[in-house]
Amino acid sequence: MSGYKRPLVISMGDPAGIGPEVIAKAWQALHTGPTPFCVLGDPALFRSIPTQLITQVSDSLAVFKDSLPILHGFETPGVVVGQPDPAHAEVVLRAIKQGVDLVLSGQARALVTAPIAKSVLMAAGFRHPGHTEFLGALLEAAPFEQTRGPVMMLAVDGLRVVPVTIHCALSEVPLRLTQEAIIHAARVTSEALTRDLGVKSPRLVVAALNPHAGEDGAFGDEESRIIAPAVSALQAMGLSVRGPLPADSLFHAEARATFDAAICMYHDQALIPLKALDFWGGVNATLGLPIIRTSPDHGTGFDIAGRGLARPESMIAAIQMAATMAEGRSNS
Repeated sequence: MSGYKRPLVISMGDPAGIGPEVIAKAWQALHTGPTPFCVLGDPALFRSIPTQLITQVSDSLAVFKDSLPILHGFETPGVVVGQPDPAHAEVVLRAIKQGVDLVLSGQARALVTAPIAKSVLMAAGFRHPGHTEFLGALLEAAPFEQTRGPVMMLAVDGLRVVPVTIHCALSEVPLRLTQEAIIHAARVTSEALTRDLGVKSPRLVVAALNPHAGEDGAFGDEESRIIAPAVSALQAMGLSVRGPLPADSLFHAEARATFDAAICMYHDQALIPLKALDFWGGVNATLGLPIIRTSPDHGTGFDIAGRGLARPESMIAAIQMAATMAEGRSNS
């Protein structure tokens, strides 16, 4: 099947969370448009909309306009909405794994993952920090011609950010920050911007770690010892990179217009400006993989699950970005 005739696949995430709700609302918003998708999940969780059980992904194309296609085989009996249960971990992980396989085999264009609860999965034996690392492990042996990730990019309209360190205590960030990690994140980001998002000559900025970019060593030496040498190495590779730049002046409108992505040193340095700019519409994209994968930039929302309160903007944006990236990769 040609690219535009292949659907996306969406893994349902934790069945007790808001994943099924935002997927259903996304289908309601998109079912008459050009981006068909099917769900790897339990049809019992989607009773608010018309659904159609299918046995192969290609069947999505015939039914998507009138009903949400759900691939057979991902039932999660006993779900109590809002109450996560490790008993469902096997199905949650199997949905992700099958989604990866469907994209690798060419049956689907891209994978969109609804939120998982890492603590719930870990209680059932899951040993990865999150989706990003799990996908990296699943795809470790798959052929890929560019610099391999996984690297996490968060995006909203007008801003893309890539944290070099992700899920760790703030006190651990200086210990985990290395020249190699910065160079790797920037290379993967630059290649993905070109290959998947059509940015011909990506412009990157690299944030400093310390206030005032260290103030010539007065507030720390990570800038001179780690970050600046990494920037110089990237420039020597031919990449358009500036930094280290003080993070407090990096994200206002005029500054954002000068770069295509910001390489940030830690989680909140990247996420705070992104969520301040657009709290509801953020997308998490995993770069440097043999497949396209995006996800809404929010959690499982167990506290509001089943109450009709979950907003679908982030899921809709994740679906649309996955389609854009898949199209870009097919044309590269």
